[in-house]
Amino acid sequence: MRRRIAVVGGGPGGLSFARVLHRHGHPVAVLERDPAPDARPPGGTLDLHEGLGQLAMDKAGLLAEFEALSRPEGQAMRILDTAGTVLRDWRPRPGDRANPEIDRGQLRDLLLGPLDVQWGRGVTRVVPGTRDGVRVHFADGRQEAFDLVVGADGARSRVRPAVSPVTPHYTGVTTVETSLDDVDTRHPDLARLIGDGSVAVYGVNRSLVAQRNSGGHVKVYARFRTPLDWHTNTDPTDVEAARSTLLALFDGWAAPVLDLLRHGTAFVSRPLHVLPVSHTWTHVPGVTLLGDAAHLMPPLGVGANLAMLDGAELAESVAACPEDLDEAVRAFEERMWTRAGRWAEITTAGLERLVSPDPTEALAYFDQVQPS
Repeated sequence: MRRRIAVVGGGPGGLSFARVLHRHGHPVAVLERDPAPDARPPGGTLDLHEGLGQLAMDKAGLLAEFEALSRPEGQAMRILDTAGTVLRDWRPRPGDRANPEIDRGQLRDLLLGPLDVQWGRGVTRVVPGTRDGVRVHFADGRQEAFDLVVGADGARSRVRPAVSPVTPHYTGVTTVETSLDDVDTRHPDLARLIGDGSVAVYGVNRSLVAQRNSGGHVKVYARFRTPLDWHTNTDPTDVEAARSTLLALFDGWAAPVLDLLRHGTAFVSRPLHVLPVSHTWTHVPGVTLLGDAAHLMPPLGVGANLAMLDGAELAESVAACPEDLDEAVRAFEERMWTRAGRWAEITTAGLERLVSPDPTEALAYFDQVQPS
């Protein structure tokens, strides 16, 4: 019997779920609020880990395509102190593919492949337990019923309230993102500073990270401890005001480091929110969550990886037991909760050390996860 299955959200987790189900011959409705794939910038680069994101790509039959597009050299990591002194300069060995980088847009296009995404279908709420299944309400006033609805719609999930009353809380840390284009030609000194991968600088309760994407594009992330409302009096469209505010926050840091902010083209504030480390819920027939909708945690390189593996494993569970969706979902949730809880503890502790009153904690954390 064909089951009516929908996934809300066309990010890495939702598309991994749909792509693996498609590989097993099961149709799935991908409901995405964006009106088109290129409706907004896809975001920065992602490192897909062996055993997590790469495993999901393998389950989707896309590992070879991923390897052809990914950048193993992007694993390189350089750490400076605030005076600009190089403290660590780690580079991957030849053949090291533990965490190669890929641009989000390239990953999205890989996963999209033959999928039929319903663009411009914003979901407002999900109501389980109706006579004809799980009812999905759309922003345009329409409704549609499914046998299984998967919430892969991120931090502000519209599906989550159907299974859990919990909402994300602020970590006390905010990230401001900016970017540099054509860095090798326009800013060759910064290109050399960043290298093939990333450069990070850690100070007292703040950090600055620049990460190379493909095509000479660089993302810069300023991260610092601050009240949630720190930017309420700042006009987000006033680039110069945002630049001045950040330069004041990082006053005294080495000039080449501050050039990462001086040459930024636009600034976007992203307060970091998380769900509780052990977020679980009482199983609700016909509805489940994956990725950030289920276990939003600090962005330390595993969020997309976990979302993709969640999606791939849920798809395999459903494909193996389509006649009993409830049992398939229950089994998936138990596995996801265990894995996500472990990673939430790791990333929560990691954020505390990377944005710390003692910058040596950040260096010690790097040495722990990436030995020299």
